[in-house]
Amino acid sequence: MRVLGVNSVFHDPAAALVVDGVVVAAAEEERFSRRKHGKRPVPFSAWEQPAMAARWCLHQAGLTPADIDLIGFSYDPALVRPAADMGLDDPWDYLRTVYATHAPEFLAEELPGLDPARARFVRHHVAHAASAGLAAGPPECAVLVCDGRGEQDSFLAGRYDGGQLEILATQPLPHSLGLLYEDLTAHLGFLRSSDEYKVMALASYGEPRFLDQLRERVRPVPGGFRTDPVDWDQLASARLPGGELTGAHADLAASVQRRLEEVLLALAAELHERTGDRVLALAGGTALNCVANTVLHERGPFERIWVQPAAGDAGTALGAALQIAADKGEPAWSMTGAGLGRGFSDAEIETALRTARVPFERPSDLAAAVAGVLADDGVVAWFQGRSEYGPRALGHRSLLAHPGRRANLDRLNDVKGREKFRPVAPMVLADRAPAIFSRGPLPSPYMLFVHDVAPDWRDRIPAVVHVDGTARVQTVDPETQPLVAALLTAFEARTGLPVLVNTSLNTAGRPMVDGISEALECFGSTPVDALAIGPFLLRRRELR
Repeated sequence: MRVLGVNSVFHDPAAALVVDGVVVAAAEEERFSRRKHGKRPVPFSAWEQPAMAARWCLHQAGLTPADIDLIGFSYDPALVRPAADMGLDDPWDYLRTVYATHAPEFLAEELPGLDPARARFVRHHVAHAASAGLAAGPPECAVLVCDGRGEQDSFLAGRYDGGQLEILATQPLPHSLGLLYEDLTAHLGFLRSSDEYKVMALASYGEPRFLDQLRERVRPVPGGFRTDPVDWDQLASARLPGGELTGAHADLAASVQRRLEEVLLALAAELHERTGDRVLALAGGTALNCVANTVLHERGPFERIWVQPAAGDAGTALGAALQIAADKGEPAWSMTGAGLGRGFSDAEIETALRTARVPFERPSDLAAAVAGVLADDGVVAWFQGRSEYGPRALGHRSLLAHPGRRANLDRLNDVKGREKFRPVAPMVLADRAPAIFSRGPLPSPYMLFVHDVAPDWRDRIPAVVHVDGTARVQTVDPETQPLVAALLTAFEARTGLPVLVNTSLNTAGRPMVDGISEALECFGSTPVDALAIGPFLLRRRELR
């Protein structure tokens, strides 16, 4: 059976294709449209059909739109209640519901031959749950979904058994941990539904001195939680975008982050008491909060925490397709890597380089050549294999640098146009990680947990150590990422350091580089020393 999954409501429009229970391709529309998170001017800021992503997914499988058996949309307009009845002030609620109702016809207009009668609407949080629970590996696992909102809820707890979801609890709106975090993001002068990860990074600079006040407003209850309105200005004054970040802002971020962790721990404890499962699968935008994930790993009752790399709304395209496939009796699928997006052949890359008339070489040992650039303190744009599904750069579309020089943190933030307080991440071979990183789970292939950096390593790899002594680690398995593993080995042979700095290949406000032309544009417009694209290497000095 061929199932096309679609997310086209709220933000991060995406498409995923599942054939006979196996995910063939998954991609976010932003990688094609070049509009980050699919954002358009209000009110149509998130109402976008992922037509380009869907078209590419079909092409990847050699299918046409008419070949699709079922289409899963990760939002069910039939479940929506009026915003006022849910305690929300949402002037676009009615239009969103109308749009979602007609989404199958809108997508069919973009993909001639696609039959809108084959569309099925999957409850938003069920799609989130499936994106993790049906890809977690074991046939039985608990699942916890937490985000801003779905049709009428903000939270789901349940368990998967043999591909079928049993829903154990939901949290009706307006109570929402995700919306609470979004409100804080906006109060601190960042972009709502986009920059929440910046608040998480800022929290490490503060102390949770507003925690008692927040505990009065945000509290767990049996089967869910309550989030009463917070008067943010009573705690810390609002910050205008681009304005100065104060200690009070950092303390407020730290307080909300801590309260989020406490409530999630309570929810996980209640779920474990009901299921007794060993594995907890997380999904929803809150599951991208790697600090909270680590607290659940360290202090929660489950033996293993599983988070898939596209845990936000983009992942609901994958979840909708997997859930429909499971409902039809398709075999289970186990995620082994995030490289589900576009890739290019060596011939395609070489043709593009020759067309661009840029000098390039084809080293006999690309890993050794790039390791030499990095050992000499060069910054390398790394473009290899199929692009990542989700917001994390995982060795497919990355910027790499030497971790041993503290100045490289500021250097990379300058290259990308990012705030100075934001950290960059370490990449390390899985078998070397335990000697350097602790507390968070290892291996950690999707960079969704934080780890303590061993004291004797903090001065050796200062570029990847956050202000609180932690790092958001990506471990590399030589079997699944042999070229990245070879690069790490070659770099260690030159420097004695088994770690590289890894951050996403993009600049501020722009989606991660996905295609060849964007890679060349990024290389040409930023102070990057080399571009390793497929088997080819471009050096900055040769462009002068």
